[in-house]
Amino acid sequence: MIYGAMKFSIGGSLKLAFRPWVEGIENIPDEGPAILASNHLSFSDSFFLPAVLTRKVTFIAKAEYFTSPGVKGRLTAAFFKGVGQLPVDRSGGRGAGEAAIKSGMAVLESGELFGIYPEGTRSPDGRLYRGKPGGLARVALATGAPVIPVAMIDTEKIQPPGTVMPKLMRPGIRIGKPLNFSRYQGMEGDRFILRSLTDEVMYEIMKLSGQEYVDIYATAAKRKIAEEAKAEKAEKAEKAEKAEKTGKTG
Repeated sequence: MIYGAMKFSIGGSLKLAFRPWVEGIENIPDEGPAILASNHLSFSDSFFLPAVLTRKVTFIAKAEYFTSPGVKGRLTAAFFKGVGQLPVDRSGGRGAGEAAIKSGMAVLESGELFGIYPEGTRSPDGRLYRGKPGGLARVALATGAPVIPVAMIDTEKIQPPGTVMPKLMRPGIRIGKPLNFSRYQGMEGDRFILRSLTDEVMYEIMKLSGQEYVDIYATAAKRKIAEEAKAEKAEKAEKAEKAEKTGKTG
């Protein structure tokens, strides 16, 4: 009931304001479990995709969104619960991954749609990064649910980092045909099978999105970008310090 109300208010507003275009909506089954595996460009991805679907789709969200103190924290928690997000503590390494897998399996076993971002985090530069095999592949093999590749288009351009007001433009959503991995049933303990399944899904997402593919994890790319920014800042500070000393001795 809460989800329906939130979908009507938020989803309706998003569709009215941004008018997202959709291709392949017929690939979403009318009933039964399915995994929606999407690229991840923006925080808004988890809102635009549910907005264009008639069925409820459940994503995993950081536990911090549900546990922040104060009035703002309670409102945030209510909002995320209302839009169908499941809290998962991601700080515990392998334990966090297991919690996410169990949450996804529970959603699918109840016959619903489960949304997942195989990259594990948002793309830092709009490119498509290597999918993490643990969550997507294990959930797919444990439940037998079909995997539907999804490509979010231009959502990162709506509100780039550092901007306050979103840009009114039309993002897009391309939904591919369901992928059946029954040939791998019972092999969820084989890491090569998990890798193969994940790579196949990422290839389909790449074809749908048209993104450049980078064969490293997005988390590693973010670390590299942060390290380069830190080094650049240190270099500028060093140059400024030398210039200051030169000016004093000149």
